[in-house]
Amino acid sequence: MSEIKRIGVMTAGGDCPGLNAVIRAVTKTAIQKYGLEVVGIKHGYRGLFLGGDEFVNLTLDKVSGIISKGGTILYSSNKDNLFDYTYTDEKGVEHKNVDMSDVGVENLKKAGIDAMVIIGGDGTLTSGRDFARKGVKVIGVPKTIDNDLAATETTFGFDTAVATATESIDRLRTTAESHSRVIVVEVMGRYAGFIGIASAIAGGCDACLIPEVPYDINKVADAIKANRARGKNFGLVVVAEGAKPKDGEVVVSKVVEDSPDPIRLGGIGTVVADQLEKLVGLECRATILGHVQRGGTTTANDRILSTRYGTYAVDLLMEGKFGNMVALKGAELGYESLENVIGANKAVEEDGYWLKTARNIGICMGD
Repeated sequence: MSEIKRIGVMTAGGDCPGLNAVIRAVTKTAIQKYGLEVVGIKHGYRGLFLGGDEFVNLTLDKVSGIISKGGTILYSSNKDNLFDYTYTDEKGVEHKNVDMSDVGVENLKKAGIDAMVIIGGDGTLTSGRDFARKGVKVIGVPKTIDNDLAATETTFGFDTAVATATESIDRLRTTAESHSRVIVVEVMGRYAGFIGIASAIAGGCDACLIPEVPYDINKVADAIKANRARGKNFGLVVVAEGAKPKDGEVVVSKVVEDSPDPIRLGGIGTVVADQLEKLVGLECRATILGHVQRGGTTTANDRILSTRYGTYAVDLLMEGKFGNMVALKGAELGYESLENVIGANKAVEEDGYWLKTARNIGICMGD
């Protein structure tokens, strides 16, 4: 579209492998295919509110060599919703829960930014939708390592997270076998167990506990005992942070009051390890992988998927298809309205191939 001369790009929410690859693809496509200028907005929506030095020109040189790098060169923030914003003004006065979205729109106009590529998860894209309602030309790119967005087949970052978790399981296997222990590996996955079940299958684990299947710890213990009876002297159990026992609740590590998503899960791995040690007669240890799953070198698959997403996002902008999110449909890219994708999450299905595969090879799901 001839009226688009300069586009902005931002990342918000939690970091994720592949963010830099998307930024690179957006920048290279915009400059090399369409002759556009590209502005990166640092620190997500906080940077959009502050303007000024938070807006940086992106060139081919600035995005060179970042395709494999984890994190985001534009940095991120997951606590800044400009439609419900808390900030301190120049006089030191705190303002709470104020709609400051017009400031963001004005800063885009001041910078001469005609359209935006917004990369993020559900919360980030919710604000993207709200800015689209205010007339900002927006294309969203879905981001989450949990792979739990219903509108797209796969999200970038998932493959890297699974690869990292699987490598960790491989390393833990040798120490578990050497010491005749059961090792419980806690992975991310608050509401969806895709990382857990994928890494359990790839890592050859004995059991896997995920949010979608409430578990009975006795069933897990029985599975490990059965393996011992046939001569296996150790066990490996993957537990997603959002897993919970039948008639029980998730384990909450802390509550962050000023966050849009204040509940922080974590610690279920230690709980499961303590319970199993009493039930199976083997020493049990817990390893919590945590943010190691988000960082490090991005896998080849995620680099390719991120590049496809970034390139297609610019194409959609130039085709005038504003207010949409890039989505993978089978093997092909398409798009869905931001109005429809917000809050539309997916989970590991009971009759889907993930659970069927795991159960077919004898992985205990705790049910």
